Amino acid sequence: MTSIKITEATRRDISDLILIENIAWSGRLDEPEFLSRLYNLKEMPSTDSRFDDAYGDIWQHQVNNYDWDADWVFTDFRFDLMHAPDDVFLRFLCETLHPVVRTSQEEIEKLKQAYNLLLANDGYEIVPKTKIGNRELYAARQIALSAELYIASLKKEFIAADASYVNTQITRMESAVENDPGLAIGTAKELVETVCKTILEERGKTIESNLELPKLVKQTATELKLTPSDIPDEAKASESIKRLLKNLADITYGVAELRNSYGTGHGKSAKSRGLSSRHAKLAVGAASTLAIFLVETHSEQIKQ
Repeated sequence: MTSIKITEATRRDISDLILIENIAWSGRLDEPEFLSRLYNLKEMPSTDSRFDDAYGDIWQHQVNNYDWDADWVFTDFRFDLMHAPDDVFLRFLCETLHPVVRTSQEEIEKLKQAYNLLLANDGYEIVPKTKIGNRELYAARQIALSAELYIASLKKEFIAADASYVNTQITRMESAVENDPGLAIGTAKELVETVCKTILEERGKTIESNLELPKLVKQTATELKLTPSDIPDEAKASESIKRLLKNLADITYGVAELRNSYGTGHGKSAKSRGLSSRHAKLAVGAASTLAIFLVETHSEQIKQ
C-alpha cells in the first residue's frame, strides 16, 4: 500500500472534516504523545529555534500555547500527510480510532463512518482487524465501489416486478449521482425505506409512523429472521453470517446519517462544503446492496 491513490482532494476533505467539526484527532492524548506512537519525534527537526526536536516544538505550540490550527498536522512538512503514501496516511487515520486514543465506541464509529465516506471513491475503507480485550483495532483495506454496478443490479432485480415507484427511485439515483449528489443520497435513503415498508406490508405487519431508518431496517430484518440473535450458534458459518448482518446494519445507519447531514430536505450551515459524486456513490452502493439483499431474501421465503 505504498502507492499514492488517495487524492489530495480526499485528504483535504478529511482535513476539513477535522477542522469544521472540531474533532480532536489525538483523542484523549496530547498531540506529541499521539504522534510519538507513529513517529520518532526526537529524531525530527523543530520549526521553533527554542527547541531541538519536533517533540518539544509540538508540545510548546499544541500543549503549552495551543496556537496552531486544529488540522496543522496535515500540512506540516515533517509529516506531509497531504502527499504521503497511502499506507502512511491510512495508518494515521486508523490510529485516531485506537482504544488508547478514544474510549467512546459511539465516537469511534461515527468517525470511522466519516472516514469511510470520504475514502470510498479512492478505493479504501477502514475496518476492524483484531481486538485488544473487547476493543477493536482498525486497519485499512482496498475496496471496489461502482455506483453503476449497484444500479444495474437494482434494475435487474426490479425490472420484472410491479414496482414502478422503486424504479422511479432507481432512475432518479442514476441521473443524480454525478449532477446532484444530495438528491442521490436522499433517494438512496428513500429506496431502503420503500423496500422495507413494502416487505412489511406484504407480510401484513404494522409499521410505526415516523420510524427512523435504522429501526425500520431492524424491524424488517427481524421479520425476515435475519438478526444475529435469530441465528443458532451451531449453524454452519453462523459467525460469518453475523458479521455480514452487523455490517449491513452499520451501512444502513451510515446511509441514515448521510441523509440527516447531507441529503435532500435539510438546511445546511454556511460552513457546509456540500458533498460530491463520490459521497453519493457510497450512499447509493450501500442502499442498493441492502435493498437487493432484503428483497431477494423476502422473495425466496415467499416462494417456499
